Amino acid sequence: MKKVLFLIAGAVIILASCNEEKKETEKSKSEKNMEKELSAFIDKLVAEIKPLETELSEASFAAAVSGKDEDYEKSAQLEIKYRLIYTDKKRFEELKNIKENGNIKDELLKRQLENLYNDFLSMQIDEEKMQKMVMLANEVDKKFSNFRTTVDGKKLTDNEVEDILRTSADNKKLEKTWTACKDIGPVVSEDVKTLVKMRNEVAKDLGFNNYHEMSLKLGDQDPQEISKLFDELDNLTRDAYIAQKKEIDSVLAAKYKLKPEELKPWHYQNRFFQEAPQIYKVDLDKYYAKKDIVALIKDYFESIGLPIADLIEKSDLFEKPGKNQHAFCSDFNREGDVRVLCNVKPNNYWMNTMLHEYGHAVYDKFNDRDLAFLLRSPAHAFTTEAIAMLFGRFSANAQWIQDMTGINDEEKTKIAEDAFKTLRLEQLVFSRWAQVMYRFEKAMYENPDQDLNALWWNLVEKYQMVKKPEGRDMPDWATKTHIASTPCYYHNYLMGELLASQLYYKIVKDVIKSDDYSLQSFKGNTEVGKFLTENVFKPGNRWYWNDMIEKATGEKLTAKYYAKQFVGGK
Repeated sequence: MKKVLFLIAGAVIILASCNEEKKETEKSKSEKNMEKELSAFIDKLVAEIKPLETELSEASFAAAVSGKDEDYEKSAQLEIKYRLIYTDKKRFEELKNIKENGNIKDELLKRQLENLYNDFLSMQIDEEKMQKMVMLANEVDKKFSNFRTTVDGKKLTDNEVEDILRTSADNKKLEKTWTACKDIGPVVSEDVKTLVKMRNEVAKDLGFNNYHEMSLKLGDQDPQEISKLFDELDNLTRDAYIAQKKEIDSVLAAKYKLKPEELKPWHYQNRFFQEAPQIYKVDLDKYYAKKDIVALIKDYFESIGLPIADLIEKSDLFEKPGKNQHAFCSDFNREGDVRVLCNVKPNNYWMNTMLHEYGHAVYDKFNDRDLAFLLRSPAHAFTTEAIAMLFGRFSANAQWIQDMTGINDEEKTKIAEDAFKTLRLEQLVFSRWAQVMYRFEKAMYENPDQDLNALWWNLVEKYQMVKKPEGRDMPDWATKTHIASTPCYYHNYLMGELLASQLYYKIVKDVIKSDDYSLQSFKGNTEVGKFLTENVFKPGNRWYWNDMIEKATGEKLTAKYYAKQFVGGK
C-alpha cells in the first residue's frame, strides 16, 4: 500500500512538475512574443521619426539663424507633424498594453518602453489643442528673435545691452537700457499666460494637477524630491550668498557713487542678475579680447580627445540681422551631426558660452552608435547640462587661461585667487537666480491667474536680494525667454552644476590622479575625453540618470562636491 501511495505521489509530483515546466515555457514564449512585438513597434516608429527629426532640426536651426516668417512657419509645421506621431491613440494603446502586460525582461527594451510610454502619454492630447500650442509657442519665439532693445531711437542687440550694463558707470544710461530691454515683456506676456493655461489644460486632461508637475514626472523626476533639493541648496548657499551680496553691494555702490541701499536692478551688470558682476580686480575679458574664440575651442576639445572641427564647420557662430541672439546646441540625427548656434564676441561671456555649448555638442557627438536609436541621448536633460557646465567653468580658471592663451606663470599666480573668487561668485549668484526661476514657474503653473508681476519681484527680493524699482508693475517675468520657450526646465541647470562638481572631483582624483582641485584645465589629457566618453556619453539613456551617475562617479547625485568647491571656498 505504501508502495502504491509512493508511486501515486511520485506521479503527482511529476505531473505538477510537467505543468510548471509547461507554464514556464508558455510564459517564456509570451515574453518573447511581447518583446518581439515591442521591437517591431520600435523599428516602425524609428523608421518614421528618424528622417523627420533631422528635417525638423534643420528647419528650426534655419529659422533661428534667419528670423524669417516662412522659416518659422516651416519649423512649426514640421513640429506639428512630429508631435502627431506621438498623439496617435492607437499606437499609445498598443504601447500601454505591452507595458501593463509586464512581460518585457530585456533591460534595453524595457528602458525604451519606459521612455516611449512617457513620450506618448505626454502627447495624448487633443490634436487641435496641440496645434494651437505649437503655433503660439512658435509665434512667441519669433517675437523674441526679432525684438531689439531701443534706447534713444537706437536699436541694440542683446550683446550691446549686456556690454552697456556691464561697463557703463552712467546711472541714467543704465536705467534707460535696463528698462528698454524689458519692453519685450508686454509684447509677449499675454501670449505666455495663454500658453501656460493651455499647457495646464493638457496636463489636467492627462491626470496631472498642472503642467509643471507633469513635466517633472514624465521627465523621470519626483517633484517633491526636486523641491527638497532646492530647499537644501537654499539653506546651503544662503549665508554664503548674504556675505557675497554685501561685498557686491559695497563695490557697486562705490562704482556708481550711491549708498548700497540705493542700488537698483540695472546696477548689477546683467539684465537678470543671473551672472556675477565684476567686483574683483581680475578682468577676464582682456585675456580673450584679441583671441580667436572659435580656434581656442577647437584646439582645446581636440587636445582632450574630443575633436569638434566637423561640428564647428556646420555651426553658425556669429551675429546676423534677425538671428536668435542666444545660444543653443542641436543634435540633428543622433549620428554625429551636431550644430551650435552662438553670437560670438571676444570676451569671457562668449568664451564660457562656447565651452558650454560644445560641452553639449561632444555629449551628443560621441554617443554609442551601436546603442538603440531611441537610447542615443543623454541620461537626462541635466546630465548634458552638467557636461556643458563642467567645461564652461574653465573660462574663469587661471590654469586654463594660461594653457589656452599663453600668459606666463607670474600672471597666472597674480590672477588665480581672484579668478577663483569670480567663479565662486558666479556659482552663488546663479544658484540664487535658479531659485527664482524654479519657484516662479512652479507657482505660476499652480495658479496662472495670480499677480505674476508681484510673484516675480517677491521671489527676486527673497532669493537674489534685489529690490523692485519703486512703483514698477510690469511683466518683467515674461522677459526671460526660457519661461516661454523652455518651460519647467530651468531647475535642470542647477542640478547640472551639482553633477559638474561631482564629475570634476572624480576626474581630478581618479583620471588626472591629483590632489589639487583648484588649478586644473584638463588641457592635453586625452584620458579625460576617454573617461567622459566611456562613462557618460556612450551609456546614453540606457540607465536611469542616477544609476548612470553612480556608475560613473561611485555615488548617486550629491550636493557635497558643489558645496566643497564653492560654498566653503577653496
